[in-house]
Amino acid sequence: MANDTHKIWGGRFGAGPAGLMTEINASIRFDKRLWRHDLAASRAHATMLRDQGIIGAEDAAAILGGLDRIAAEYERDGVPERIEFEDIHMTVEHRLGELIGPAAGRLHTARSRNDQVATDFKLWVRDACDEAVATITQLQGVLVARAEEHADAVMPGFTHLQVAQPVTLGHHLLAYYEMLKRDISRFYGVQHRSDESPLGSAALAGTGFPIDREKTARSLGFPDGPTANSLDSVSDRDFALDYLSAAAQCSLHLSRLAEELIVWASAPFGFVKLSDDYSTGSSIMPQKRNPDAAELVRGHSGRIVGCLTALMVTMKGLPLAYSKDMQDDKEPVFEARDLLILSLRAITGMMETVTFVPERMRTVAAQGYSTATDLADWLVREAGVPFREAHHITGRAVKAGEEHDCGLADLSLDQLRAIDERIDERVFDVLSVEASVRSRTSYGGTAPVRVREQIAKAKAELGL
Repeated sequence: MANDTHKIWGGRFGAGPAGLMTEINASIRFDKRLWRHDLAASRAHATMLRDQGIIGAEDAAAILGGLDRIAAEYERDGVPERIEFEDIHMTVEHRLGELIGPAAGRLHTARSRNDQVATDFKLWVRDACDEAVATITQLQGVLVARAEEHADAVMPGFTHLQVAQPVTLGHHLLAYYEMLKRDISRFYGVQHRSDESPLGSAALAGTGFPIDREKTARSLGFPDGPTANSLDSVSDRDFALDYLSAAAQCSLHLSRLAEELIVWASAPFGFVKLSDDYSTGSSIMPQKRNPDAAELVRGHSGRIVGCLTALMVTMKGLPLAYSKDMQDDKEPVFEARDLLILSLRAITGMMETVTFVPERMRTVAAQGYSTATDLADWLVREAGVPFREAHHITGRAVKAGEEHDCGLADLSLDQLRAIDERIDERVFDVLSVEASVRSRTSYGGTAPVRVREQIAKAKAELGL
């Protein structure tokens, strides 16, 4: 069987490759994912060759008909994995030859596997970006819905994982909406930088045939036309690195949200109850409800970052133009895509089904003197105290609360005036956690009125 592929490229060789060489050289196991894009590019190329008079209309019709038959076969039965045909390109070409005979050999006129794979892979990445954006948007919709449900719910805001200031749960959830907006912009950026078609660059130097690269670029949906340099065209994998970079950044955001769900579900916090759908039990401890889905999302982020690193290292020292190392460009991208989409769907499911415990969140928000900044701000605003002095006064008030084992709102007016006589009864209007969040009315702040404004804006952006 090795002789079949040997005939495709082996005129220079007296014998076929060794069995091990055939095995290490084959990529059909993973690059078969590109079959739809390979057939699309082949249709565009064959049509252009016909229109340019490079191949005859009868041969072109046979080629296009054969490609349609192959598409139907692959859709029905999957792509056969015969390593002697190396990759998806030779697999298609061999099957086309079986179906239509010698006319199949005309399809490869004025192209190389080098520009062929660059085109197929870029088309695949562009589609993967669309898929990522659609899946991220679904998660955004869930986050906005849950934020609207809890626009007024008070929870502790943290810095250094210490209680800092009260915020609303709706505000917290919208923070992830904003992160995901940036992720979407990154995937759109990948597509924008992938708007040129490599097809027609041939092996590395272009071709002497009178091809129309503008035509194939238009038919394949590359809005900026063909690439300008054939050497760069066949050796460029920036689009794959761009995709991996966007996927890695998105996975970090998912990991942060997963980490919060893990922490919030733990007994010391008790902020959420994860549904049975996204939890598992213990083989020995019957009381356990483990947040395994969230932990796996957190773990997947490391693997996605690893995929980015792997391809960066593969590409870092390659001279122009094509080197066989670049056959290893696809597996990390495919793996990252699978992990990212799985993680997005898992997080979306968790956020849809999680039960928040607002009363527990409110209790913790009132701990740790979270309204101390509100006292300092009141001293500045109402008593005209310089902020640094107000900060010092508030620190003394916190110390008093610790000595009396109570919160700031539980100190009496006499106790507060003993610290600074400029404090009056109006201060109690700002010392509750509800008053604190209501006061944060700056644009982007946590006040419920601002949160609802951002929810309305997000719903408009999502078309909800």
